[in-house]
Amino acid sequence: MSARILVVDDLAPNRKLLEARLTAEYFDVIMASSGPEALTICAAGECDIVLLDVMMPGMDGFEVCRRLKQDPNTHHIPVVMVTALDQPADRVRGLEAGADDFLTKPIDEIALAARIRSLGRLKEVFDELRARVAASAVYGAADPLAAAMQEDKRPGTILLVEDRLASANHIKTAFRDLHHVDVEDDPQEALFKASDGHYDLFIVSLGLEGHDGLRLCSQLRSLARTRHIPILIIAEPEDRPKLLRGIELGVNDYLLRPIDRNEIKARVRTQIRRMRYADRLRNDVQASIEMAVIDALTGLNNRRYFETHFGGLVDQAARKGKPISLMILDIDHFKAVNDTHGHDAGDEVLKSFASRTRKVVRASDLVCRFGGEEFVIVMPDTSSTVAARIAERVRSIVEKDPFTVGPNKPAIPITVSIGLAECGHENAPDAMYRRADRALYRSKAAGRNRVTADAA
Repeated sequence: MSARILVVDDLAPNRKLLEARLTAEYFDVIMASSGPEALTICAAGECDIVLLDVMMPGMDGFEVCRRLKQDPNTHHIPVVMVTALDQPADRVRGLEAGADDFLTKPIDEIALAARIRSLGRLKEVFDELRARVAASAVYGAADPLAAAMQEDKRPGTILLVEDRLASANHIKTAFRDLHHVDVEDDPQEALFKASDGHYDLFIVSLGLEGHDGLRLCSQLRSLARTRHIPILIIAEPEDRPKLLRGIELGVNDYLLRPIDRNEIKARVRTQIRRMRYADRLRNDVQASIEMAVIDALTGLNNRRYFETHFGGLVDQAARKGKPISLMILDIDHFKAVNDTHGHDAGDEVLKSFASRTRKVVRASDLVCRFGGEEFVIVMPDTSSTVAARIAERVRSIVEKDPFTVGPNKPAIPITVSIGLAECGHENAPDAMYRRADRALYRSKAAGRNRVTADAA
């Protein structure tokens, strides 16, 4: 995987050194000599990751990072702050500014490449989610990307896998009143707990007695339920090869012992913030998909969904040699309901009609609002004889009780006309729909409030 790296440093020798190192690892490199120039490049979408020097004249790296993270269009770009400052307080300041990582000069070449690859994977995930959200934004909020970046400050739930009691207590104490921490000293039990729970972060010690912490990290990445949950590993300074291997496996971040309490809090906050940002993007995509195929008023699938799936259901029935029936329903004299009682009352009738209908049909039947007062029901594994009995039950339950449309308003008697068709020898969805529609027309012509089946 390649990535476009923006190197931001006011000193040309530093820029050239990083360019040479990154180019040798097959990354594309763009360079900027100041904070404002970097912001312009990022706003134009010309980079995937920012390597940002902290100490620059005018606008320093902390300010550049804050501005990038406050802009919905650049919030998702990973930022690695690069500095000669090596105190935990300096790293914490960078992480609190929104940085995704922190590297200290002189930069270790292997660690640099591993970090860049890890953050490149993260950027790819964010890019895909943001593209889906942007493409479906017409169905949802006016600015879903801005909404997604709003930080969720609820306490997180962390699973700590650590068999050193003193270390576990030190970490739990650090998060007192901030997050809930579950501690597990057995990796196998931790895996079960992780897959059954709802965690925001896994913290895994690489120093587990008799166990390989990286094996657990690999297993967490392989499970669908834990694949997107960030992992932070804790290691000894001499565990450098394991750290690099962990990043290759998909670990998101690491800390070296002795653990600084402020730094682990800042890194955990960064990981939880990232995960919740990605989750909000995924939820926006799912909501947009649902809005595209769900009728907002009744909660039923809409015409788009019916037209997309009906042909496949007919083909599937033909392959299996099973019957399939189609029911088209039209609420009688619905225009009069709107004209006499108002559109609010008409909406209540539609919602109640959908609710009554769903109570009669099976969960496997596809119920859709086709448009206006017209509905369709696709019934797999159902002959026209059985479908006619179901249709009669629908007709009866609609007619039985008047529809309540609001307090202090008279209930409205409603009836429905229904047309039926079973899949014929032609196995053509369009032909089947036309036959059901003809049957519906005959129900209306015969006085409405009745069921008519069209013979194949």
